[in-house]
Amino acid sequence: MNSLAYISVSYSKRHLLNEELLVITETLHQAGITPFVFVDNYQFDKTQERLMMQQAFADIDKADMLIAETSDKAIGIGVEVGYAKAKGKTIIYVRHISAPHSTTVAGTSDYQIVFKNTNDLGLQMKNLLTTIQKNINQ
Repeated sequence: MNSLAYISVSYSKRHLLNEELLVITETLHQAGITPFVFVDNYQFDKTQERLMMQQAFADIDKADMLIAETSDKAIGIGVEVGYAKAKGKTIIYVRHISAPHSTTVAGTSDYQIVFKNTNDLGLQMKNLLTTIQKNINQ
């Protein structure tokens, strides 16, 4: 699988999810998928909201899938998920078991990972990517 995964995560809480994002990106790399964490690649100020969303949409257009890490819910994640779904992208909903459930992201997603710890996250992500790869090859 040689593809790109757009990873959507709360900008304001990004620093709290370092371990989770490291596990996600490493697992993607191992599966031959290039991870792209939007909030790690750009800085926009409050007056650049239109430019920010244009860039997010352009990057989602290039991706094959979107992974929504919603352990911290954010409106922007929902917007990105909705856009990706409208574009026919595969959506993976990810959250820690103690995090509030997002009905909109869950209802839009193709796959869901609810994890207990980073080891569990890595295992579930690896298994899911294997399943997705098998489905693509059928």
